[in-house]
Amino acid sequence: MPHTLIRIVATLSLLALFLLNALEWVHLPLLQRLEAISYDMRMKLTMPNTRFDGVAIVDIDEKSLAEEGRFPWGRDKLALLVNKLFDRYRIAALGFDIVFAEQDDSSGLSVLQQLGATTLRHDTQYQQALQQISPQLDRDALFAASLKNRPVVLGYYFTTAADGMQHHVGRLPTPLAPAAPFERLGIPLSRANGFGANLPQLQQAADNGGHFNPSTDIDGVVRRIPMLIEYGGQVYQPLSLALLRAALGEPPVDFFIPQSRDGSYAALEGLSVGDMTIPVDQYGRALVPYRGEQGSFLYVSAADVMHNRLPVNALAGKIILVGTTAPGLKDLRVTPVGNVYPGVEIHANMIAGMLEQAILKMPQYGIAIEILTLLLSGLLLTLLLPRMSPLKSTLLTAWLLGLIAGGNLWAWQHEHIVLPLASSLSLVMLIYVFDVAYGYFVESRNRHLISELFGQYVPPQLVDEMSQHPEQVNMQSDSREMTVLFSDIRDFTSISEKLTPQELTDILNTYLTAMTEIIHQHRGTIDKYMGDAIMAFWGAPLSDPQHARHAVDAGLAMLERLRQLQIEFKQRGWPELRIGIGVNTGIMSVGNMGSQFRRAYTAMGDAVNLGSRLEGLTKQYGVSMIVSETTVKAATQAQYCELDQVNVKGKQEPVRIFEPQPAAGSILHGRSSEDVQAFERALAHYRRQQWTEAETVLHTLSQARPDQRLYAIFLQRVQQYRQTPPPADWNGVYEFHTK
Repeated sequence: MPHTLIRIVATLSLLALFLLNALEWVHLPLLQRLEAISYDMRMKLTMPNTRFDGVAIVDIDEKSLAEEGRFPWGRDKLALLVNKLFDRYRIAALGFDIVFAEQDDSSGLSVLQQLGATTLRHDTQYQQALQQISPQLDRDALFAASLKNRPVVLGYYFTTAADGMQHHVGRLPTPLAPAAPFERLGIPLSRANGFGANLPQLQQAADNGGHFNPSTDIDGVVRRIPMLIEYGGQVYQPLSLALLRAALGEPPVDFFIPQSRDGSYAALEGLSVGDMTIPVDQYGRALVPYRGEQGSFLYVSAADVMHNRLPVNALAGKIILVGTTAPGLKDLRVTPVGNVYPGVEIHANMIAGMLEQAILKMPQYGIAIEILTLLLSGLLLTLLLPRMSPLKSTLLTAWLLGLIAGGNLWAWQHEHIVLPLASSLSLVMLIYVFDVAYGYFVESRNRHLISELFGQYVPPQLVDEMSQHPEQVNMQSDSREMTVLFSDIRDFTSISEKLTPQELTDILNTYLTAMTEIIHQHRGTIDKYMGDAIMAFWGAPLSDPQHARHAVDAGLAMLERLRQLQIEFKQRGWPELRIGIGVNTGIMSVGNMGSQFRRAYTAMGDAVNLGSRLEGLTKQYGVSMIVSETTVKAATQAQYCELDQVNVKGKQEPVRIFEPQPAAGSILHGRSSEDVQAFERALAHYRRQQWTEAETVLHTLSQARPDQRLYAIFLQRVQQYRQTPPPADWNGVYEFHTK
């Protein structure tokens, strides 16, 4: 194929990939990260860096803690704070970036009431005194009274499935709207499955409430706030919107939902409060209009408010947020303008942005503009660059980059529209770099380089595939879903002590060669040899959609090959080898890593560590191979026997572990389907703490297969738990404290 045609085909392929990403048919995490970086740069470049006077923050700071004591304070102090803000400082509205989910028993009223109901119930003098002082000691009632008939908004939070929590504490405020109309139109709002809210007594006294859940992007940065969260068939507003409405006298909220003529498409594009418009994305989230770094709003110490140290007009007419910046109490977030940023100031930015109508729009037609920009710039460079000199190519590329960036920045500043930028700039740069590089690196040199880089890691057939498609090969670090395998020879130290150095070398070379052949046959990549241990992975450097399946098949094939080796070793007078294999599937970082002196193509991450832990567990359970639940879900071709649910050392979340069963006709002896089903019943009884039923099934299994350590382990656990029962909410997880 002529070089020009190769360039055109390659760049058109690159253009197609970017178009698919823009259409969200494929996802390129790197582009998402670059888009986030470009957004942050534009934000920092255009933010006003001025203080907004309409919103102030009452800070529970170190000074306040030193004067008033550690937090949480008694509700009587909070009542004093509220009364001071409204009566002395005449604020417009007050919002708490704090949840009051528990009763305040610090006054000792509950103890006095208990005495009055028991020991001193007949003491008339005591009962009269208790009745007189109770109103002063009921601090929740004092706080509730300070909130009543005032524009006060209490904060709370929602939990989602991603949080790993689901609880229902306190009382939710009045919802903003029913969720049914949004569901009927197919509008995908953020959803919650639980909440942590305020005491009913307090929420009922307050004007309203608002959640303070941020929307965290994949890089952990808060750029958006969900203006609508659906829970229990209702839609709830954030703290910032609730507080703004409280200051304005609770105006209604309208929703701007344009629909197609035939009604087949509808999208939420904004909310309106009075004459103010709040643009949102398709999920009901609004971009936070950061004004600048921390300190863009007036901060006053809560202690100064409570002790009348501020001028009486210092806070007059302002919307006030109560939050904390004291060490140990900080609600800190990562934002585009600071990696350590107070959460309370995010709400302040939202309120200021709504009042100034400075919230940026992310319209649905932005995707169409992105696609059009990609098409025009991609086709222009594809057709012109192969025919231009390096100097002209550079000038054309620089002009196009400036045109795209300038137009995007103009839309941001003058139209308050956020349009995708990173994809267009990245496409232009990639096409230019490819065009320049192609003139220096021909296909044969690429093949030689790939063979040199990966020949020691991957099988020859994969090297050939990479040589045919060098653009798919990347030595840079990447995060992707892969499968890792660890294998180790059991008791190899004691075995090696009985061998001469030459015998030890011969045994290891024979064993490692045979195992490596199996891994290569199943498209695996050898990461490293660690003495007698092997680490291999699937899914890199070439993508492998069947990485879990290939890894499990390779592990079973390694055990079969070991059986054959044992016969050969016996004939040569060598000791019998037994191995353990651990396999795990998950997100791993893979790439060329190391120091400036030595690098290696390797995989790292929690998922890799778990694979190593699973290999170590094979000795505990007396099995040859253990795989994780994620591997089982991805490699459905094999049959499995669930072994246990465990907490391995270094991991907080429990992991279900399984033993793969060999296929019919294998030389390996697996468990019969009847044994697998029986053990699953035993596990079910065991997890429900039905010790007798579990023991009965386990005894039957153990008598039939006395060589199985697995059954003996659970019989021993049953005996231990009978003597020392686990908690009632025990979920059957067994915790290992060693590797």
